[in-house]
Order: sequence, then C-alpha cells, then structure tokens
Amino acid sequence: MAHFWKEMQISGISSKVYLCGMKKVVLKRKISHRIADGHPWIFSNEIDLMDDEIVGGDIAEVYTHDKKFIGKGYVNPISRIPVRILTRKQSDNVDADFFYRAILNAWEYRKTIGYTENCRLIFGEADSLPQLIIDKFNDYFVIQTLALGIDRWKKEITEALEKIFSPKGIYERNDVPVRELEGLDQRKGFLSKPFETRIPIVENGLKFLVDVEKGQKTGYFLDQQDNRRAIQHIVKDADVLGAFCYTGTFEIHAAYYGAKHVLGLDISENAVQQARENAALNKLSNIEFKCVNAFDALKEWSKEGKKWDVVMLDPPSFTKTRENIQKAISGYKEINLRGMKLLKPGGFLVTSSCTNLVQPELFYEIIEMAARDARRTLRQVVFQAQSADHPIIKGLENTNYLKFLIVQVL
Repeated sequence: MAHFWKEMQISGISSKVYLCGMKKVVLKRKISHRIADGHPWIFSNEIDLMDDEIVGGDIAEVYTHDKKFIGKGYVNPISRIPVRILTRKQSDNVDADFFYRAILNAWEYRKTIGYTENCRLIFGEADSLPQLIIDKFNDYFVIQTLALGIDRWKKEITEALEKIFSPKGIYERNDVPVRELEGLDQRKGFLSKPFETRIPIVENGLKFLVDVEKGQKTGYFLDQQDNRRAIQHIVKDADVLGAFCYTGTFEIHAAYYGAKHVLGLDISENAVQQARENAALNKLSNIEFKCVNAFDALKEWSKEGKKWDVVMLDPPSFTKTRENIQKAISGYKEINLRGMKLLKPGGFLVTSSCTNLVQPELFYEIIEMAARDARRTLRQVVFQAQSADHPIIKGLENTNYLKFLIVQVL
C-alpha cells in the first residue's frame, strides 16, 4: 500500500498516524451512496486500496478516496464483500466489550417491544453485527456466524451471552453453505456444556418442540410468530389446507383457533413426524399431517376439484441469487395459482415468501398475476413482514425479506 502512504504525505497528512494506527481500506472515488448512507457492505469493486498486511478476519478502518473516515469493519480479502462495517464511530474499539455492549443493547430493544421468551436476539445487519444470527429459545441460544470476520469473535460473543443471560445452553448452527464462500467450514455443535437439543417452547399459548440440532436454520422459524396469530379469525369452523407445513406451526395454530379440520403437507418425513408430535403436545384431534410433495398435491387436487375454506402456503426460499429471480417469480405465481384454485368462493389464501430478492411490491404483483389467471378477485386482509424482533432497516434489502399476505379470494 506504498502508493497510499505517498498520497497521504503529499496531501500533508502525517504518515505516522497511519503507519502506526489501525489497518486501512480506502474506497474508490465513485462509490454507491448507500455506503455513506449507512449500508454496511463494501464490495470488492468499490475498494481502491487495502493495506498489504490485512489478513482475513482483521478489523480495519475504512476511508473515502479523500481521506474521510467511514467506519470500522471486519475484512476478508477473498470474499465478494471484503468489508462489512461494524461501527461508524472512530472512537469505538472492536473488542470483547464492544460485542457485549452490542448484544446487551439488542436485548434491551427486544424487551422494550415485548419479545423476551423466544426471539431473534441478533438479526445481523439490522443490529449492526453483520452476518451474526442469535436466536433465543427461553434459556437456550443458537448462534450462526456466517462470515469470517464475525466468526473470529465467536468466543467473545459466547462469553457475552453467558454474562448477560447465564443460559442453560448455547448451540452453533454453522452447517450452512454460505460459510464456504468466506473460506470457512460447515460445522455445528455445542458452545456450552451438552444439553438436550429438543427444546420445549411456548408460542401464543401453544407448545412446540424446537430441534436446534436437526431442524432447519436454527431449528424454528421465529419470524412468523406474529403472523401465526393473524389467522385466528379466518380459520374458525373452516376446512384448512396447509402446504409446506414443516413442523406444523401454522396448522396447529389453525386447529387451536377452532378450525373444523386441518390438513398439513410436507415432503419431509422427519418434519411431518415432528408436526404430529407438536399436535399431540397440544392435545389437538382436528388435525392431520401427510408426507407428500406439496407441489404435486396442489396440482393434482386442483384438477380433481377439491376445495377448502382456507389454503395456507409457506414454501421455502425459491432463490438466493438474482440470476434465478425470474424462476422464483414463476414458482411463486404457480403455487399461488394452484392454491387459489383449491379455494371455495370467498375462501382465504394465506401465503408467504421468505425470498429477500422478491421485495413486497413484487410479491403482491405476483399474487395479483395468479389471481388474474385464476379469474378470481382478491380482497386484502393482512399484508405484513416478519415479527418485530427481526427489525427492518430502510435500505437494507436483506432485512426486509419476509412477506406475509392474507387475501379473500372472491
């Protein structure tokens, strides 16, 4: 980075400050306004100069081309996003206390808005801790460190959790492919003394088992906990079909809220077994689960003319790359079209998308396209995002990822 130091000397800025201080990254003259506006990601094509001594996981100061301080962040030169900003304050030291204070602040926010027993304690960029996920299931915690720079602080993050919460257990769910893009291996296991990894929780007065070892993501989808309450009036005395039910949380809520009968579908035998176990925990008899391919079942049953009062669709993400966005649009349109065809006139469609590349406006357009093809009219009941313990930050698309819609299909 000799050229950078020469520039500093020519511009009259003491090289001593820079040579002896923290490692530096300097951005190009023309960069996206989003960085100055608060976005924490800095892409490789936005970097002009990087200290030669920087190695993956280091903390560096970031400057504009004209030497203005932007922030401090962790660096991974091999990543498509080499720098992720942790703080905009030059006085902040990124150390164990920094992470302790950040987690404590996040916890105070959750308590203030009423999420205490089960919640997403840390939601990555939305809590100024990029690529860190921490879910709280009463006295147990599940951690994901999805980038090299945050993975280096896993020990300090674990110690902060122990200090703040005195938890019964902490588990690592880093068995995700995205880590390999950062040069990290996939792994999972205990970060505390071993414990029973099937954890009982209570949500909206209902009991569920969370399998933090074998379940999807961190073991449970906390982001839908508020949305599951939103179905309580439309399912009363209704025949309800739930596709892509996973462990049956929406379906069990429907049965609890007074549905006449609920049928849940999922392709995973293990998920279906857990769903049945969750239904038994709540002593519900008006519900059943079948292990089938939901895509095929929706298509077949619409041809057969089967009808329900309520159809609920909660599919997995259809794409994680922009290259496949059109495929995702087609997929969402197709399953929602099939869902509408299975509804009685005046029935309700409950549909979700967790694909963050499909933003809310586009998702609604997709549902409307499906309605036109089905020759049905829609009346919106609810259109909202994930629960507030997964806060949305304006300008950070990945924080505004979940779309939850209830419409009456006339």
